[in-house]
Amino acid sequence: MALTAADLVKTDQDHLIHPLQDHTEPVIYVRGCGAKVYDITGREYIDGLSGLWNVNVGHGRAVLADAAAAQMKELAYFSAYAGSSNVPAIKLAERLAELAGMQAVFFTCGGAEANESAFKTARFYWKASGQPDKVKVIARGEGYHGVTLQAMSATKMGSYWKMFEPRVPGFLHIQTCYPYRFEGAKPGETIGQAAARELEESILREGPGTVAAFIGEPIHGAGGVIYPADDYWPLVREICTRHDVLLIADEIITGFGRTGRWFGMEHWNVKPDILSFAKGVTSGYLPLGGMMVSPAIKQVMDSVQPGERWMHAYTYSAHPTCCAVALKNLEIIDSEHLCANAELMGKRLHTALTAAFGDHPNAGDIRGGKGLLAAVEFVEDRASKRNFAGDRKIASRLQSEMMKHGVVTRTRPSGGVHPAPGDAVYFAPPLVVTEKEIDRLVSVSRDAVKVVLGA
Repeated sequence: MALTAADLVKTDQDHLIHPLQDHTEPVIYVRGCGAKVYDITGREYIDGLSGLWNVNVGHGRAVLADAAAAQMKELAYFSAYAGSSNVPAIKLAERLAELAGMQAVFFTCGGAEANESAFKTARFYWKASGQPDKVKVIARGEGYHGVTLQAMSATKMGSYWKMFEPRVPGFLHIQTCYPYRFEGAKPGETIGQAAARELEESILREGPGTVAAFIGEPIHGAGGVIYPADDYWPLVREICTRHDVLLIADEIITGFGRTGRWFGMEHWNVKPDILSFAKGVTSGYLPLGGMMVSPAIKQVMDSVQPGERWMHAYTYSAHPTCCAVALKNLEIIDSEHLCANAELMGKRLHTALTAAFGDHPNAGDIRGGKGLLAAVEFVEDRASKRNFAGDRKIASRLQSEMMKHGVVTRTRPSGGVHPAPGDAVYFAPPLVVTEKEIDRLVSVSRDAVKVVLGA
């Protein structure tokens, strides 16, 4: 006897612990095609967030299922620990290193593991280089790097900390490059210069001999889809180089075409020392992530004495089936020119959002323009940037209203008084999204705002 939707919801609530667990009744999705998904009742939605920022090539790609099946028939899994390897992992490592201009790749199951690996590798590098006191990591306000314990300590969103503290020591936070809300720029200083200066001041305050790495997303994802000033990342690269601090680029959301380039840092011609990735590498069809390292880091990893080797591992690192799917996924992004489509559709999205909300009295900041990664931040008063009171639940109401009209996406509630972020709606549809679907995303958003804010 088939289970009804009500049966499934009851079983879900009794037995399934969700990420960010709450007690809302879940929507049960059963099918996807392109930029659309369908729930168990048959309702159609435009996927405004690519699943969770990751379904870059769109839903329903049978060729990816075929790639997984073919590999599983040959070798579904075998350990990739030292002394073992597999063909898909070797090919994928070579392809990724080529795309990113990096030297070598370590594979994980997802983004938090990728950043955990990056933090450990930064400490390893400095210990192996004779500077064992360089262990601190500087991260940024509104940064999201995962919620395993060390990654959570780098993440600067307090709601993720509250019930799990104490955090791992050695993680510090500075103000991010948030042009709409940055505070403390000196006369004649650009926002990018001021935000980079805060990094250098933090390194000097802690002592360069104690700081291992600085981590940042090229463009913030979960923390607000915050775009930096264009002079920021080149200045950060110079500061990290000057003080012997490793630069970790968290490309977990911004990688694999999301910003119209293979990797977000390409927009500023900045090369990190470590690059963490996940999500779009398989478009979410199977779990895979990892980190890439520079030639200098790989050389140190290869040259240490046996008793000091890089003792870090995951059972499913370089999983052959996941790597086979990733290879096919990258082939799709390349052959279908999805980076170019993301750039084109991203400009259409940003232009449409600006036209829809540019003169809206509650639209404080409209962010976008680099690929399919955009947001609108709403405030109660534009002049003062005063946020709506939390009990008005503006973000969740906007999300609910959009769902009623066939758009599923993510919102973030106000963080409190300025300079905390306001209520924001995010847009990151699959890279295969069409002009018609972009226009629908924006029109539904505009209608939702009319309902919730009355204007």
